[in-house]
Amino acid sequence: MGTEVLSLRIDGELLARLRDHASKRGMSVQDYVVRTLIRDDFDERFQTAVEETEKFYGVT
Repeated sequence: MGTEVLSLRIDGELLARLRDHASKRGMSVQDYVVRTLIRDDFDERFQTAVEETEKFYGVT
């Protein structure tokens, strides 16, 4: 399996929150985000977030 680059543009407030969470764990923001993405429950949590967002905007 190869690797690819993912570039994100995020809000400054969200980046500050990510930095805070990462620093509490002694990690870089990049490592913190990757660790979060590979958690076993990420897919389930992501799907729930998508469904809640769709409900909020009346998509579903």
